[in-house]
Parts: sequence; structure tokens; C-alpha cells
Amino acid sequence: MVKIIRPKKILSTEDFKEVWRFRELLYFFVWREYKIRYKQTMIGVLWAVFQPFITMVVFSIFFGKLAEMPSDGVPYPLFVFTGLIFWQFFSGALVDTADSLVRYQGIVTKVYFPRLILPLAVVTVKFVDLLINLVILFFIMIYYSYVPYWEVIFVFPLLFLLVFGVAVGPGLILASLNVKYRDIRYVLPFFVQLLLFMTPVIYPASIAKSYEWILKLNPMTGVIEAARSSALNSGPIDWPLLSFSGVVCLFFLSIGIYFFKKTERFFADIV
Repeated sequence: MVKIIRPKKILSTEDFKEVWRFRELLYFFVWREYKIRYKQTMIGVLWAVFQPFITMVVFSIFFGKLAEMPSDGVPYPLFVFTGLIFWQFFSGALVDTADSLVRYQGIVTKVYFPRLILPLAVVTVKFVDLLINLVILFFIMIYYSYVPYWEVIFVFPLLFLLVFGVAVGPGLILASLNVKYRDIRYVLPFFVQLLLFMTPVIYPASIAKSYEWILKLNPMTGVIEAARSSALNSGPIDWPLLSFSGVVCLFFLSIGIYFFKKTERFFADIV
């Protein structure tokens, strides 16, 4: 008896059940991602801290000291690091999700398993990096004698979910396109670098003044501004802006999953 497995075009409850049945494979991919990333390195997992921390130092010198960039009354290193940890998670998750199918093309062409496991695996690794950087943020806040609002306990998990959706949604579309058009892996990092300057990571959104509405179209603006408001007491959370980020998150995630499922049947043939 021959069993033919055909991927469905839309996401259903069966997809979630299937991912759960293959959860051990998901754990394996997560462990493999982390192991390969820090294999034969001297400081290992500390590399997850090194990039945002050094970036914070560089930005603090050039933008905080030399350019005297405003930071809503918050010490600039603390201001920029709060934005960087969310930005690093977003950019890393987006790029790695887009490259996940090509990275594992050997197993994609040989063995059947839910393809959604690959994007989930690379993003899960990014969550680990994010949690490590949050610990560093906590120590930086202690150094500057900052105490976050109690609501940060509820706001930050919500922000994690929003960044997940904003990164993975477009990432699934790009992963599907990257299978056929390898230009994606070269164009995307350049695009992400440009998008950094359209996101209030190194400057407050209020500095844009008449162009502030352009920044607010970026869903990461609501996330980063809410993170600073709850963690650094830089002002009340802009709930309408954060709600807009949530709507954009759901939109991108829905479109991304639909496109991924629609094109899934061709992955093994053209990757």
C-alpha cells in the first residue's frame, strides 16, 4: 500500500497536530542550530551578547556623544540597547527564516516532515538569544538605577509575540521565494540594514516630527516604543500605535502562512 502525502494550501488544525507529532525533530533542529552556531568558538553563547553590546557601545559613542542624539531623558546606552535587543531578534529571525529551507535543502528533498518546523526552529534559537540579552539589559538598568514599571511583566511577552509575527510572516514568504530565486539571500541583509534607520532604534520616534507618521507605519516602531515606555519609564505606552503593530503582525503572519502552505508542494522539486 502506497500512502501519498499532499500538503494542504491553507493552515489547519491538522498542521498543528502534525508539528506536535514531529516535536522531537523540532527539538533536534533547535539543538543543531545552536550547536553549529557556536561550534569551535572560544566564548560560545556569549556571542549572542557580543553583537548587540558592541553595537550599543559604537552607537553610544557616535550618536550619543558626538551627535548628541536625544533619548527621551534616558541614558543613551540604556535607550539604544533596549531597542537593539528587539531589533536584533527581528532582523535575525527574518533573515534566518528566509534562508531556512535552502539551509536544509538536503533533508527537504529526501524526507517528509512538516516544513513549518524549519522556520520555527531557527526562530526558537533567536528567542534564546533574546532572553540572554534581556538579562544583560537588567544589569544595565541596575547600573543606571532604573526600575521598570510592574506592567513590563505582561507587556514584554506580548512584544515578543508581536516581533515573532512581524518577522516570521514576511520570512515565510521570502523563504518560499528563496527556494526558487536565490537573490533573496543577498538582497535581504542589505534591505534589513536600511530598515534599521527607518526604525527608532538609535533615535526616539518624536525626533522625526512631521515624518513621524512614516515611522508609525513600521510595526517595529510600536514594539520598541512600548518596550522603552514599560522598561525605562520614558512615558505612557501608546496603545493605539501598539494595536496597529498587532494588526500588522496578524496580517503578515496570515499572509506568510498562506503563501508558505500554497507553495509548499514545490519545495522539494526546485530547492
